[in-house]
Amino acid sequence: MKVFKSTDPWSVVVILLTIGLFGMSLAVKGITQELFLESGVFLVSVKLILMAGKNAATEQRLELHLMQIKQLLSSNIAQIAQDKTSATETVRQSMEERKS
Repeated sequence: MKVFKSTDPWSVVVILLTIGLFGMSLAVKGITQELFLESGVFLVSVKLILMAGKNAATEQRLELHLMQIKQLLSSNIAQIAQDKTSATETVRQSMEERKS
């Protein structure tokens, strides 16, 4: 399942443990009003795990964008430094030509 591939191992453990406890509760208590409480606990656990997975995916996407921005900035800084060096050399050459 895709859900299990995108989550960390501890989330899978929590999901399986929650499903197991839900099944045991259903077997011991039967279908009663407490089933709604157990269902609520199960759904909250699943919701929290899904939110954690989405947050992890968002974090990875943001880190990728930050790395791209960092690369663009470093290439721009290198280009500016190169342009500044070549401009300095051009000024120096023109000064020497004027002296001659």
